[in-house]
Amino acid sequence: MSKKILIGGAWPYANSSLHLGHLAALISGDFLKRYHKILGDDVLYVSGTDCHGTPITERALKEGIKPEEIADKYHKEFKEVFEKMNFDYDIYTKTSDEHHKKHVQEIFLKIYNNGYIYPKKSLQPFCEKCNKFEADRELEVICKSCGMVTKGDQCDCGYIPTEEDLIDAKCRICGSKTIQKENTHLYLALSKLQKQIEKYVEKNEKNWRIASKNETEKFLKEGLIDRAVTRDLPYGIEIPIKGFENKRMYVWVEAVLGYITATMKICEERNISWEDYWKESENLKMYMCHGKDNIPFHTMILPGLLLALDENYHLPDVMVASQYVNIDSEKISKSKGNGITILDMIKEYDVDSLRYYMIAYGPENADINFTMENYINVHNSDLVNKFGNFVNRTLNFKGLETIVLGKMDNEITDIIVNKYDIISKYIEKLEFRKACAEIIDLIEIGNKYYDERKPWIDYKENIEEFNNTIYTCTNIIANLTNMLEPLIPEKTERIRKYLKLDKAKWEIINIDKDIDVSNSMEILFERIK
Repeated sequence: MSKKILIGGAWPYANSSLHLGHLAALISGDFLKRYHKILGDDVLYVSGTDCHGTPITERALKEGIKPEEIADKYHKEFKEVFEKMNFDYDIYTKTSDEHHKKHVQEIFLKIYNNGYIYPKKSLQPFCEKCNKFEADRELEVICKSCGMVTKGDQCDCGYIPTEEDLIDAKCRICGSKTIQKENTHLYLALSKLQKQIEKYVEKNEKNWRIASKNETEKFLKEGLIDRAVTRDLPYGIEIPIKGFENKRMYVWVEAVLGYITATMKICEERNISWEDYWKESENLKMYMCHGKDNIPFHTMILPGLLLALDENYHLPDVMVASQYVNIDSEKISKSKGNGITILDMIKEYDVDSLRYYMIAYGPENADINFTMENYINVHNSDLVNKFGNFVNRTLNFKGLETIVLGKMDNEITDIIVNKYDIISKYIEKLEFRKACAEIIDLIEIGNKYYDERKPWIDYKENIEEFNNTIYTCTNIIANLTNMLEPLIPEKTERIRKYLKLDKAKWEIINIDKDIDVSNSMEILFERIK
């Protein structure tokens, strides 16, 4: 029985170009979307651009333009990048969309009326020189977890500073030390939800990657504290509550609620029920795909908001948190500007190659150090020498014009059937690297079989055995297109058209007719020198 699958891809800030760290975090969502489509599941894959928050206002201030202009510029660029990377989003929207704004305000008001958002007076950092209360990201503090100087909203190590941590903060705009001044904000009562969130985590963490499990358990052990969900900013979504009209919604509250509003929007367009993808059901499975620095917002803030709504929402089942991509052993950071952009990479290198690398060698459970040398070696080894070579020498055998219906090798059949099962189990456990290793193993088995059977000799001496060998190898390729479609969709589609195959499915297939190969199959991957 097919399932309903909701996949949420994290919403990148619209303040600079996307880098390889973003790709590593977000490619998992597309991989899962394509895999579940092959299984025949009913899948929605939603995401968008985060157009609010201090990173955008900071960038706008530097460039002397409006925040809206910055956000629109990068939203357009992000859409272009994802299209070029062949991300199969059902909808890629933005938080500045009026539809999002309207529904987020409605949800916020419901939570407020349910008693889980409340006003509280407290001392807040105030910059006398700038003459304003500072949002946490506008502050510079010492991280209590790692001891490094960091932004006041979140350290690169993952630690989220508390209000107490901001007492000795400096203004990042002018460099002045802030003072403490009384202010009133609205707070999300996470402390009231501690037990419910603990129960939720205990039930689901077996389905999470290790970083999500460890980070969340650490926060829960320390005890959840109520967090301010409003900010003193001129740009963002207005608060729909009397007395707070001049404040703006905390960006991470409205961003995670964007998964719901995006689902609403695409379902309205398709005239189907959005609740089928969000309200409790045994037939529903929900993935959240993001980077390690986004863990607490997905494992605690989002579930907390859904629980506070008290409307039978299905809480996310699977947290697909990727770890960091380092360049020259240093974490990529937008604020540092030390990343390699995706646009720069796809101008020079094959899109499928980049997709493959970030899934097959990505930062699943540990940081990776990206180097061009390693990327090129992987490309040349896996995609050129192994897969590309196997396809080329099978389908472009000199003198071959027709692949005739032959006898499939029974041992190879058993291997293929087993591979589908093994790969599927690894994908379900979020072990994509191991799944990819199994695919490469099948390619190597195909190459070994080809070498051992020596079809170049049988072509002259035993045409029946030659036909059986080529037929078996072609069937290996046909099944590889199913397995590889979530990784390299452009190349697998090219092979499918060449072999006149039906759409991909997650089960063994055998070619059931002769195939005209008189026109050579073009080379899939060029060697990088």
